[in-house]
Amino acid sequence: MITWQQEQTQHKHLSRSAAAAAHASYYAHPSLHLHTYLSKENPVILDGQGQIISALNEPNQPPLSTLPQSNDRVKDTNVSNIPHANAEKDAEVGPEGTKKEEGGKEDAGAPSGMDKGALQVNGEAGGTITSPGPALEDVLKFKEVQNGWSQHQHQHGQGANGNSAVPAQPQGDGHVERPELGRHWSVSDRMNPHLQLMCGPLLAYYTVKNDIWQGGALVVVRDDGSDLSSLPYITLTFHPHTPPSAEDPSIHDSTIHLIPSQTVQARRIHVYSSRDGNMSFFRFIFEIPLQHTQMVVRYRLNGGAEMDFVIPQKGENMRWAAHSCNGFSSGVNPDEFKGSYPSGYDPVWEDLLLKHHEKPFHCMVGGGDQIYCDALTREPEMQPWITAPDRKSKLATELTDVIREAVDRFYFNHYCKIFRSNAFGRANSSIPMVNMLDDHDLIDGFGTYDDETQASPVMSFVGSRGYFWFLLFQLFVSDEVDGVDPTPGTHTLKSMIVGDEPGPWIPFPSHSLLVYLGPKATLLALDCRAERKLNRICTPQTYAKTFAEVRKIQGIEQLVILLGVPIAYPRMSFLEHFLDFKWNPINILARHNAMGLGGMVNKFNQASELLDDLNDHWCANTHKKERNWLVLECQKLAREQKFRITFLSGDVHLAAVGCLFTYNKGKKRFAVKPEEDHRYMLNVITSAIVNTPPPPGAARMVSMLGKNKHRTLPQDTDEIMIPLFLKDTDGSASKLKTALNRRNYTAVEYNNNGELVFDIRVEKSQGAGETVSYPIKAPAPRW
Repeated sequence: MITWQQEQTQHKHLSRSAAAAAHASYYAHPSLHLHTYLSKENPVILDGQGQIISALNEPNQPPLSTLPQSNDRVKDTNVSNIPHANAEKDAEVGPEGTKKEEGGKEDAGAPSGMDKGALQVNGEAGGTITSPGPALEDVLKFKEVQNGWSQHQHQHGQGANGNSAVPAQPQGDGHVERPELGRHWSVSDRMNPHLQLMCGPLLAYYTVKNDIWQGGALVVVRDDGSDLSSLPYITLTFHPHTPPSAEDPSIHDSTIHLIPSQTVQARRIHVYSSRDGNMSFFRFIFEIPLQHTQMVVRYRLNGGAEMDFVIPQKGENMRWAAHSCNGFSSGVNPDEFKGSYPSGYDPVWEDLLLKHHEKPFHCMVGGGDQIYCDALTREPEMQPWITAPDRKSKLATELTDVIREAVDRFYFNHYCKIFRSNAFGRANSSIPMVNMLDDHDLIDGFGTYDDETQASPVMSFVGSRGYFWFLLFQLFVSDEVDGVDPTPGTHTLKSMIVGDEPGPWIPFPSHSLLVYLGPKATLLALDCRAERKLNRICTPQTYAKTFAEVRKIQGIEQLVILLGVPIAYPRMSFLEHFLDFKWNPINILARHNAMGLGGMVNKFNQASELLDDLNDHWCANTHKKERNWLVLECQKLAREQKFRITFLSGDVHLAAVGCLFTYNKGKKRFAVKPEEDHRYMLNVITSAIVNTPPPPGAARMVSMLGKNKHRTLPQDTDEIMIPLFLKDTDGSASKLKTALNRRNYTAVEYNNNGELVFDIRVEKSQGAGETVSYPIKAPAPRW
């Protein structure tokens, strides 16, 4: 007799199998998704129970044991030598961190997880090189081999593996052997003209205006290996969504076309000139009329394999996912987090993809740190800046052409690797993204250091280029093409709100987003990085402009304001004061690397490594006045417009929910019913989907501080942390009721009664690939 638990487990396996089968064209079509390499030995990705058993994005590389075992650096500054695989040295600590850190430097061990660049010849995981897909020359050569093999099959029957779809090459002795490029194809559809892809297709969602859905796609190609005799194009077909099953895992009815198909031609929005040749960024803008049923949009790049995304029906409030911190901090070994999956990046993303297949997400909101660019500091050309002996010489480090080239090279290659790889790569090609940056999208702590550090030539350039690449890869925006007209409604992206002035440290205005999530819900993604200084997050002009646009929206009941860093979160003022103290004994010892404390100060201004994280917070002493003003302004906005405001944040690597509400002295908490309280605003904190959670001691401190009463806000406002996590993911009583230090993301859905449900999905155990539900509701506004 099958127990309920066994039945549920069996259902999950079947569902995961169905989800994988539905995306078979993705897995099997590297000429479209060049980085999805199915190995010759294990083309099947699932075992009998539906568990993923083989990596999908591993480049075809020699085993580590066959690589050169030399520690000598290559003299060419454009590349570095392959890292050694010395297990004994892996346990040591190098001058810039542990051997397990990402990167291919002498003081770093063999890279692990999704970024395999350091295993490539002359490559480096930090971003020195990115392996491209098949070039046009390879494709033409392969077609000749394939044609020859087709004739051989016709004469001699099936290949050795019994699969005529997998090409092989007959040898003189009659033995059949697959040509090297054969692993790149197992389906018939191929791009024509061919594109040598570096990254993409990536999908973005912008907004809905007058029942027209606006979104886009981005592909990055290497010009030399592509046929660019005509501009790339994407064809779209539109079908009703159908729930999947194990028997029929597809999510669309291909026999029904709801509206005529579209062909969208690309626009080249940027060309990156690298030493490997020109790399072109092609953007496609989609404008799709909503229908009276949920619609699957099937898309094909240059006639290649079909992929899909889902858009809501007309008048439907969207279902969406929120995530943050999609990467590992320095010093973390990703292999410790992968469980049975190919990469430590994958487990929680695999769960999100499974939930998407069962009930689709119409978009996914990246709340910051979609990529971790801290490894830039490990590039060889950056070492004169990073290893400068004192603050004065670090600030005076010259911004050379060599450093300029290295910074752009790093960002380009690092983005290509992260955004094309593994489960995240599958997600951002099947769920349109809505992204807003935080510091790691630029470099750790950018904007929170003192003015002298921020204005220094190298630091300022790093932030400038990081922001430029964020706009390209995450929003598909080029200011040179799209302009920076600050007048709302004039931008190519109909959701874009451009700031009036460039930021203090980077030559770009802010780029905030006001995004339709349905007739009753809207998202304001506030750019809290472009204008940030140590004592400021956004300018008054930006607040005024964005709130003016919000006030124009009619009929919504729920406004979600995306802030990368939590605004309702425990104070750590005592720690700030201690770390900022000039004669802090820990900092003094750390600056001289005494007692092994060198890692306690950062690489940029030798202040405490923790201080920039604390200064990033809205609750930090330097931001307290601005934070209190924003809370009161949001209360006023909610009361006037009669909608509920909820803050959505990431950054802190744990799941938590803060809550602001009306405080009545001498009365019990929540004396005003939440649904009737315009001051009742949740701060849903969903972090991290990939990065390591904080240690239990740090989580306990957050949980303990979350119980404290706060009286820093005027006008009868108080705040608490909601004790949402009464049980741990295994069902046992939780010791951390207000902050759960496990990886997570959040699924968001609008209820017909006006509530917005935030279902925080917490990883069951490290690397499990399954999540446990912790829902919390933002009540409908009833004042």
